[in-house]
Amino acid sequence: FFVVGGAGSANVMREIKADNTLIKATVIYPSTQGADGVRLARLLVQKKALTDLVEVEVPRTVQLYAPVVTKENVDQYLPTAFES
Repeated sequence: FFVVGGAGSANVMREIKADNTLIKATVIYPSTQGADGVRLARLLVQKKALTDLVEVEVPRTVQLYAPVVTKENVDQYLPTAFES
């Protein structure tokens, strides 16, 4: 079996790169997700829409970009990782 986890930790990414643990992947969530959620909630309360979209209201579902980091692409994401 293998483990997926770490949420973008540099330590976890280094372990994935070394390939010497059960951790084989991690998922990175956007650092702005909290602020984005607050902005969307404010728009809902104000009964406004997103200004950059054609929609007349805030969408019910917002999908965040959350890339999966593996040994094959870890070097691409390691510079953005946080130290834990």
